Amino acid sequence: MGLFLFLVLAAMGGMKWMIEQQKQQTEEPAMIQQSSLRDETQEESRESQEPTSVSTSASVTTSTQEQPEEAIAEKIATMSLEEKVGQLFFVRVPESNQIEELQKYHFGGYLLFGRDTENETAASLKQKISDYQAASAIPLLIGMDEEGGTVTRISRNPNLTDQRFLSPQQLYAQGGWSAIEEDTAKKVEILKAYGINAGLFPVADVSTDPQSFIYDRTIGMDAQGTSAFVERVVHVLQIHHVGSTLKHFPGYGNNRDSHVEIVTDDRPLSALRETDFLPFAAGIKAGANSILVAHTIVNSIDKTVPASISKPVHELLRNELHFKGVIMTDDLDMAGLSEFIPQKEAALQALQAGNDLVISSTYQEQIPFVVQAVEDGRYLEADLNASVKRVLLWKEALHLL
Repeated sequence: MGLFLFLVLAAMGGMKWMIEQQKQQTEEPAMIQQSSLRDETQEESRESQEPTSVSTSASVTTSTQEQPEEAIAEKIATMSLEEKVGQLFFVRVPESNQIEELQKYHFGGYLLFGRDTENETAASLKQKISDYQAASAIPLLIGMDEEGGTVTRISRNPNLTDQRFLSPQQLYAQGGWSAIEEDTAKKVEILKAYGINAGLFPVADVSTDPQSFIYDRTIGMDAQGTSAFVERVVHVLQIHHVGSTLKHFPGYGNNRDSHVEIVTDDRPLSALRETDFLPFAAGIKAGANSILVAHTIVNSIDKTVPASISKPVHELLRNELHFKGVIMTDDLDMAGLSEFIPQKEAALQALQAGNDLVISSTYQEQIPFVVQAVEDGRYLEADLNASVKRVLLWKEALHLL
């Protein structure tokens, strides 16, 4: 009898242990899911510094990249000419008929500005963006300039965020690089919550002159400090699968504002290589998805046209800085370009120069003009397909496809 009682008690104890183990296993994933973006960012940063993790990550990227490329090549083969051209337009959201226009022109993405968020509630903005995606046959890039400081599109509306994002300089003064990283993680959290998948930041311009127009939007440091800033912001965006855009290549420096006039940069190429190119190189190394090209005329590279429509500028970006991602124009409606070339022709010339995306509001004229150029051979379909492939690969990297 004593032996029988002992065996029963032992069996009950074993069952209790098994139940406790099973309970711990089921509770553990929930605890991980509750960790904050800040904690995830810091953990990812620690992992990325370990040689074994970097090595493993590189091998996984190499082995898995071929499958998306093959699938995307098959997708491109089924697309109409109009669909392919439309994918190269990153359009400012029209003031009316947003759904009808994106279905008619097959846009690659919608870019939101202040007017698109100023009268929205959290629920209405999220629903609006969801409606855009639902109406598009190919998932859209939904982009926003949320640099902080003087350029905020979403955090200026108190209905959408609890406070306005500070400028990089203000953040650094308050808490150094950790404040920059935490702020970027907070932006990621908010952008993703609304369905915004592409950040048109960080500003990679090197500016140390408080009187220059771009200064307040930069980190306000030399090339090394700006490179450190860019690298950190891109890294946080990358690990959370939100698009990053380095701007404004080849670099404004302390020049004037191409939003309001044609700007010429007379600095020698050697000076650009020693300063302005360095943050872009750092961002590329960190994994930046895209680079936005300015409308400045850089005499040492191409004195004939603005950088945004200059083939030598784009060749330099591809061949010297070895950038393989998406190159896009600054807004084609800016005075720095609109005073230089008719709007109808601007998108075609930008694509011929080597851009993969054009930011535009004048798409109703530009898209048919580009389609016609492909049909008559002025814009090669092979070049069109290469740009569409880069755009779709970016969408794949953001887990949109």
